[in-house]
Amino acid sequence: MQLTVEQALSVYPLSEAKLVAGFNGMKRIIRAVNVMDAPDITDWIKEGEMVLTTGYLVKDRPDEASRLLEKLDKRGSSGLGIKLGRYWESIPEPMIEQADRLGFPLIELPYRFTFSDQINGLFREEMKRSTGMLQDALEKQIRLMRFALQSDPIRHLFESVAEVVGHPIAVIGSRGQLVYNSSGVPEDCLLVRWPWSVHHGWMRSDGWQAFRIPLMKQSQCTGYALFFNPRTFLSPVEESLYFQAAELIAYHLNLKYEDYFELSVQRDFGQLVKRYLQNGISTESLLGYAERWEIDLFTGPFRCVLIDVSGRLGGAAREEACERLKADLLRHGRIRELKGIHIVMDEGVLSVFPEPEGGWEERGDPSLAACLSAKRLAEGGPRAAISSRKTSASQLHDAFGECLEVRRMAEEWGMAERIVKFETMDLAYVFERVPLERMRAFCDRWLGSLFHRDAEYAQEMMRTLETYLACDGQLNETAKKLFIHRNTATYRMEKLGEILDVDLKKVNDLMRLQLAFLFRRMLAAAEERAL
Repeated sequence: MQLTVEQALSVYPLSEAKLVAGFNGMKRIIRAVNVMDAPDITDWIKEGEMVLTTGYLVKDRPDEASRLLEKLDKRGSSGLGIKLGRYWESIPEPMIEQADRLGFPLIELPYRFTFSDQINGLFREEMKRSTGMLQDALEKQIRLMRFALQSDPIRHLFESVAEVVGHPIAVIGSRGQLVYNSSGVPEDCLLVRWPWSVHHGWMRSDGWQAFRIPLMKQSQCTGYALFFNPRTFLSPVEESLYFQAAELIAYHLNLKYEDYFELSVQRDFGQLVKRYLQNGISTESLLGYAERWEIDLFTGPFRCVLIDVSGRLGGAAREEACERLKADLLRHGRIRELKGIHIVMDEGVLSVFPEPEGGWEERGDPSLAACLSAKRLAEGGPRAAISSRKTSASQLHDAFGECLEVRRMAEEWGMAERIVKFETMDLAYVFERVPLERMRAFCDRWLGSLFHRDAEYAQEMMRTLETYLACDGQLNETAKKLFIHRNTATYRMEKLGEILDVDLKKVNDLMRLQLAFLFRRMLAAAEERAL
């Protein structure tokens, strides 16, 4: 049962009763009705119960009657109904005064109706009311379902949901931005005590109240839906309807809008980044916009990532492919956690990511690889070119230039890696203009002793050495990548040291070997281009 005392007094035959005191408690909720038939009844009263009595237990003890009211009030009872005419002709004045002080409803019940008549009347009314609310909620759920199945439901998303639930709504983004508001409550009043906890519940302030539900995407809160309902309680059916409406809003807000505010940032600030790279605005202007919009992209280290999906595509087809890739980046959960900006450029999709906690190698590379592995990119060119770590917005031009250089060199060398980083290509960039004859002489000097061995043996040892250098001289990592025992890896490295006459514990020798393998790749790419 979920009736207020005021509503209950309008239900026959309780409508024949009279509220004699405790008018301030008219909004108390009646959840159940009990009959007092034992002296210790107050020990068993639950919150929200209305008590009916003939007054027999306190008929000769007016003082005890006043204390009874205090006990019932402390237990959270919703009111006391006394049937006059059998033991009391009228309610004692001290009891009336006590009820008024407590704001505890005190009701005179008519003699001609039994307690069961009163209780049955209330339960019939509650059943009628609940059935009507259930029917109304079911009709609203059907309307919500029809709305969700429309071909273009996002166009009037918020207005339609507000119309269906029958109350004003407001939608707040994850950063406290007002996305929609039909309540008429000012934004500064709605966002009082922001940020909010990720739990549903009532919000109340002067002149308004709203039932707040967080909008979730997996385990991440992407905003809040507020349903403005003036009633003091919600039935389980109404609450379920609000949760269904919030789920619908969350689905379309996340998958269609990609978080309304996030999408606007991607569009507006992304265009500013594009203008900056085209020398359209100054660094100071770019930082000014970032500060105004509370974007902390350039407050610390960052990296640029350029993804080219062109392949053989051109014109509108290429642009469409880039837009699809940008949408994929916006939707991908791990990429979203990196909080980057994505811009469609003539050269591809440029993303600017702040350096994540834990480092780019720990979070950035795996997240990007996970996103790209789920998407078949067009053939030709690297999957993604990543700049080195930059520390200020003035280096954005340099970062973009590094991405272009990495892509160019990877294309020229025919590299098949999905992700290519500037750190792994910067030596190639430095030595790119070295004559091919000098590269061949350098390789023969440092690796020639191995080339004169048996071909199969030389190939296996070269693979071991290259893996060892890629693992920064870590034997355990080398053994893991080659799927061999650590002792086998140790033996091979000792033999390589003897054959090549190098000390693999010295940094200078390791660097020369790294350079020799780099020259081998550059020579192979040059020979392929010559064919």
